[in-house]
Order: sequence, then C-alpha cells, then structure tokens
Amino acid sequence: MLLRLNATDNRPLHEQVAGAVRRAVAEGECGPGDRLPPARDLSRALGVNVNTVLRGLRTLRDEGLLEFRRGRGVTVADGAEQRSALLDRVRELVADAAHLGYGKSDLIEMIRGLP
Repeated sequence: MLLRLNATDNRPLHEQVAGAVRRAVAEGECGPGDRLPPARDLSRALGVNVNTVLRGLRTLRDEGLLEFRRGRGVTVADGAEQRSALLDRVRELVADAAHLGYGKSDLIEMIRGLP
C-alpha cells in the first residue's frame, strides 16, 4: 500500500493519514481482511510521528473501516469499500452545505424530513 501526504494540505496530519488510508480502501488497493503495515512502518514511510498515524487509524476504526485485533494488527473491515465511499460522499455533502451556509444540524433536519 503506497500512501502519500500532501505537504500543501492544511488539514491536521492525522486527518490526512486517515484520508490516505480511506482512499486506498476506496480505490481497491486493500480490501476486507487485508492487514495494514504496522503503525511504526507507516509513520516512517509518511515522515510523521507514530502517534499521528495511530490517531488517524483510530479515527478509521471508529468509523468502522478498520478493525484492531491484538496479535493480528490492523485489518480492513468487511464492507469497508462501500462504507468508505459513502463517508466520502457524506463529507462532500457537509462541505457543500457549509459553503451554502447550512450546518450539520440543518442537514440532519433535511434528512429527517425525507420520506
């Protein structure tokens, strides 16, 4: 798995790490059950602190894209590709809504009003 961070990106590094892994899953570079390299190896490859990598991976675990298993490392969860693609679309929607002056609570109300 080849991950890269964008030096011109203003987002925090842990979000960039999570985004890079999300992209790799969405593009099929790694699929359900595939094991990710150890966080220490990822941190060396990306040139960031290992805690930054772990924070990004924990974010993805909380989103249901990754599974942490003692003794087995970090693996891609079943259904991660679809979930990753959907989360990307949701993020785009939230960003578009913010650009138009709507907040997350406004979006939630709009969704609740759908049949």
